[in-house]
Formats: sequence, structure tokens, C-alpha cells
Amino acid sequence: MIPAMFNANFRTKVLVPVICVMVVLVAVTVYVMNRRITAQFLVESRANLATAQAVFLKLQKIHQRDLLLRFGDLPNQPLYKALFLNARDDPQTLNGVFAVLNESGVDVVCFSTNATDLFAGHARDPATSLKVFQAVAAPAVGQALQGQQCADTFCAGGQLYNAVSVPVFVDKDVVGALTIGSEIGNAEAQDISQLTHAQIALLGDGRVIASTLPSADAHEQFSNLFRDFLSGAKDLRAGKSIIVDGSHYLGLAGKIDSLSNDQSPGYVLLNSYEDYWRALRATQQLLLGVSLCAILFGATIIWLLVNKVTQPLRELRDSAEAVGRGDFSRRVPVHSRDECGELASAFNNMTENVQQSRAQLEKTVETLKTTQAQLVQSEKLSAVGEFVAGVAHELNNPLAAVMGFAELLRDANMDSSYRRQLDLIHKAAQRCQKIVQSLLSFARRHQAERKPVSVNELVEAVLEIVAYSLRTGNIELVTALDAKLPLIMADGHQIQQVLLNIINNARQAIEAHQKDGKIRISSSLSGQSARITIQDNGPGISPENLRKIFDPFFTTKEVGKGTGLGLSLCYGIIKEHGGNIYADSQPGEGATFVIELPLTRELSPASAVPTSKEAEKFDPDEGASKKVLVIDDEDAILQMVGESLRRSSFQVDMAADGETALQLIKQNHYDVTLCDWKMPGLNGQQIYERLSSINPNLRQRVIFVTGDVINERMREFLEAEKRPCLSKPFIISELRAAIRKVLKAN
Repeated sequence: MIPAMFNANFRTKVLVPVICVMVVLVAVTVYVMNRRITAQFLVESRANLATAQAVFLKLQKIHQRDLLLRFGDLPNQPLYKALFLNARDDPQTLNGVFAVLNESGVDVVCFSTNATDLFAGHARDPATSLKVFQAVAAPAVGQALQGQQCADTFCAGGQLYNAVSVPVFVDKDVVGALTIGSEIGNAEAQDISQLTHAQIALLGDGRVIASTLPSADAHEQFSNLFRDFLSGAKDLRAGKSIIVDGSHYLGLAGKIDSLSNDQSPGYVLLNSYEDYWRALRATQQLLLGVSLCAILFGATIIWLLVNKVTQPLRELRDSAEAVGRGDFSRRVPVHSRDECGELASAFNNMTENVQQSRAQLEKTVETLKTTQAQLVQSEKLSAVGEFVAGVAHELNNPLAAVMGFAELLRDANMDSSYRRQLDLIHKAAQRCQKIVQSLLSFARRHQAERKPVSVNELVEAVLEIVAYSLRTGNIELVTALDAKLPLIMADGHQIQQVLLNIINNARQAIEAHQKDGKIRISSSLSGQSARITIQDNGPGISPENLRKIFDPFFTTKEVGKGTGLGLSLCYGIIKEHGGNIYADSQPGEGATFVIELPLTRELSPASAVPTSKEAEKFDPDEGASKKVLVIDDEDAILQMVGESLRRSSFQVDMAADGETALQLIKQNHYDVTLCDWKMPGLNGQQIYERLSSINPNLRQRVIFVTGDVINERMREFLEAEKRPCLSKPFIISELRAAIRKVLKAN
């Protein structure tokens, strides 16, 4: 409803809220009036019901007292006293006398010698069961047999009775009890209704016995109300609004007390407030009618006023539609100097600039379409990078085996020609290792992390990636790297991304314009910055394009072959590092890109990473009496590591999975454990954690091995536990040095 209203015209937007407010005011007025008047006559009806209930209960006591006055002294009368004296010998005579009592207005007469057995009795209605009457009247009969008169109200055989029980004395001894019952029926209900000015229903055994409303539906309602009262409904004690036979009543229920605590006798009193209700409805209808007329009159006046006020807006709408169809010469008449006149003037000024804005918009749309295509291509490249990273990681395991076995064979006694061939295999594997490491380092996603890094190492890592594409493209690569260049504080992965982007741009420019070319990369010290210069002999960059090469989405390549984001991202990365990047070029003379990055105060690469002569030592008896457990899911690596350690006299056990390794650890003592980090089943970290309960001392002699780039989670774990980790592929001397270091520490 609300969104539809916002799409309506101005007149509707004004009229609808005004009419809604008026309707709400009328509704509130009717609601308040209805609540106050209804509360008033409900209070009056509740007072009437309370009075009627008091009168009804008082009448009950009066009826019981009248029965005691009429029949309380009956057993002492000479006729009845003689009859009761011979009652045990002549019950039929008693029945005859009781029949005479029935004719005088008594409904049931019983004589009992004990509380449970009926000796004699008579009922006006032959269908009345005297035994049932006697059983229900037992509490009153019991008191009479004890010499006390008592009155009671109870339900017997589906009828409601007021009854009295009086003792029968013979020579001061109680010989029985005379019980007389008077039925409470419709006649009594009518008498009570006339006295209380309320409708009444008398109930027993869950049904209506007598009622001033004869409707069967009313009887069912009375039964339900009385059951609700017995279940504890509070509103039936104070009064509940109900509709009976189409009329409105306030109902009140109650229970008639009996000596047996029977819950079935009860009553429902109704006080009609139908006249009040009809008067209220008539008043509401009158008020609603008057309010409706007022709303219609007010809406008409507002409609006329709004129609007059919105005339300039309609003219503005017509003019806007004309402009939308392309008629930019359309103008809106200015009738006044108010807000509408100012709006018309502003519209007229706007139309003068629409045509120019439209042309600019069309140009922007074309740019956005191109940008979308470039972003799609960028996502494809990102997916390719993830795939390359996965393939590079999988190559580390076989590379580790190739390098290890080549090194083992090279150290064996063999012909010199074979040794040269093994050297070639080992060098080729090392080259693959560098390429794989560069691909992993570049293609994997990393969180930004700046630390001291070597510019030369970053350049060499990128060149390992692009070396093949440069060689197959007939492009000569020349490097001139300053070996004494200090470290820089940078994110190595981001700087590699910058270098790779610039080198690839140079390669593509050369391949597109000539058969062969040359790229020269140099590093040098420039004041407090490290400078990287990338120079090519390609076609160069025109002066007009040179000013825009670092702008986002600018590219000179064909659609689909470039995103225009590469150099823009490079510019942002270098600026974030506090450095500078710029280009110099002349058409036909190639292009030169210069990157300057601030130095860090850390040591130079030569002093920061000292060489270790200890890694080159080989002692054939180094592992004597030492036992090593190797855990790896690659069988080739198990065999290579095992063979290399046995040559140093180590005892070696091997396990291809975590469960097997844990069983071996339980059964043997190991001086060192080499464990692969990533394996099916239990991985390296899980095995390490299980050692806490199996062999805590062995945890300090664990060396991890991984074929993946060490991620942040793995780095935090290794630093927290202070454990060494070898990256696959590794050379045998590195393996021996790591084992030697662990043995010395423990």
C-alpha cells in the first residue's frame, strides 16, 4: 500500500493522508465512546447480577426454612406418631399416608431407619426413583438419625430438590428419619426471574433442569458456562458477556451448596443489556454517518485547493515528458516567483545542458561495457593463477624424490660420464624447484605482510617464472643486479606482482611489433632507496599515452586482451610502500620503467643470511646408535630419505600414514622424527598433538616437512612450538643439518 501511494500523483499524496487522519480521528472517537458507554452499562449489569444472585440465594434459604416449618413437627402429630410407632409392621399404611402428603404439594416423601436403606416412601411422579433420592439424601438422613433437623439442596434422578430431613422419636428414641423433597422446576425459576428481574437457568448433573429461556441452544450455552465456572473461569464469577438467542447478556454462574459437596447443582443468572447495546449501535451509526459527510466535504475542498496548487507541476510534467522524447526546446511557463516558479526556472536551465550530458552518458556507458569485459578477463586470470598454484604444489613431492635420488647416485662410485649426467639431472631438478617456488610464492593468495626482503631475490624469483616465455619469444634477458644492495621493507608478493606485470607488458609490446628484442633489468642504490630499472627495446610509448599509463582502465591493447588495471595497481602498490614509479619513453626507442623503494635499517642480505659450512659436512658414522622415524605418504620420498640417512649409519623406520607411525612410536624409541605436514588421515599437527600422551619427550625431536608454501596458520604453529620445518624439495645436506641440530639441542 505505501509503495503504491508513493507512485501516485501529488493530489492523491495529499488527500490520502488527510482522509486517513480524519478517519483515524473518527475511529478513535467511536472507540473511546464505545469503551466508556460499554463500561458504564456493564458496571450496571454486574450490579444487577450481584443483586439477583443475593436474592436467589436468600430465596433458597427461605424455601428450606419454610419446609422445616411445615414438616419439622409432622412426626409429633398424633396420627403420624401412631403410624411411625407401628411402622415396622405396616409399611403400606405409611405409603398411603405419604401419597396424601404428595397431594398437598410435596413431591417426594421417604422414611428410613438408617442412612442407606429406604423403608417406605412415595413420589408424586411415578418415574422418580426413590432409591436414587434416598442415596443422594443420605447426608441429611444421617443428621436426622442423630436427632437433628436439617435442610439440603441436591440433584437426584435428573431433578433438583429442596429437601428437609427430620428425626422420628418413639419414647425419646430415634426410630427413623422422615425426608420430604420439594422439586425445583420451571415454575420456581419463573418466580425467581420475576423477583430478580433476571433470566435464570438451574442446572444439575451437567444439564439444564429449569430455565426461563426455553431455547435448546440457550440450554447448551448454560451447560458450557457452568462447566467453565467449575473449571475455575474467573470472569464467570464477576460476569461474562455472552449472546443468547441473538440478544446480549451478562452472565454469572454459581454453585448451589449441598451437604454432600456435590458439584452438579448450580445456576446461571443472565442480565440483558440488549437495549443499551442497540442504543449504542444507533449512536455509533449516527456518528459515523455525520463523520462520513464531514470527510467527503473536507476531501472535496482539499481536492479543489490541491488541483489549483498543482497546476504548475502538471505543466512541468508535460514539459519533462517532451524533453524525455527528445524535444530539448520545450520550456515551462513561469507564472509566479514562489517555489513552483523557481522549479520551472531550474527546469528550463537544466534542459539547456541535457543534450551535452546525454552525450557524456553514452560515452560512459561504452566505457562501463569495456570495463565489464576487462573485469571478466581479470577473474579468468585469477582462476588460472589458483590452478597454477595447485599444480606447483603437487610438483614439490616428485621433485623432492628426483633431487634426493640424484644426489644419492651422484655420491656413489660410478663412471664419470654417468656422474655428469646425474649433475645435469640434479641441476634441472633445482631449476624446476626454483620455478615451482616462484609460482607458489606468486600465485598463492597472501595477507599483506611487510618485512625485510632482498630486491635481487625478488627479481630472480620473477625471472624464474618468465624465463621460458622470454626465451621462446626470442627476447634476450640481461641482468645487472647490485650484490651489495641493502634490504627493503616490503611485501615481497606485492613487489613480485609489480615486476611480473611490467616485464610481461614489455614482452607483449616486443612480440607485437618485432621478431626479437631485449629486456634489461638492473638494481642499484639511489640515495636512501633501492632502484629497479626495467628497460626494453620495443616500440615505445607515445607522449599522450605516457601521461595516462597509470590511470585505471587505460589500455592500448585490443578489447579482451587487457584490463587496463595492471599498471594502475602497480602504481598503488609502490605508493603504499612509500616508493615511486615512473616511465620514460620515446616512440620507436623502447620504454624504461623505474621503481624506487625506501631502504630498511636491517642488515644486508650477505650478513643477514650467513652460509653454513656445517651443512656441507658428511660423516658416515654420524648416525651410529641413532634411530629415526620418517613419516610421509609419498613412497618415493620415504625411500630417498631412508637411503640417505642409512648412509650416515642411522637406523630408519618408515611409516606411510599417521596411525602406523603412532604404533611404531609406542613400540620403539626414536631420537628424531621426520613428519610430513599434509597427509591423508592424521596430518602432521595431529600426530604432534597425539605425542603429548604417547611420548612427550619425542615432541622436542620432531622435524616437519612440507611441499606447500608455509601459510599463516602453519607459521604460527611452528613459532609457538619452536619446531623446524624443511620445504620440499630439499637437498640431503639440509636434511642432515636439520637432524644434527635437533640431536645437539636434545
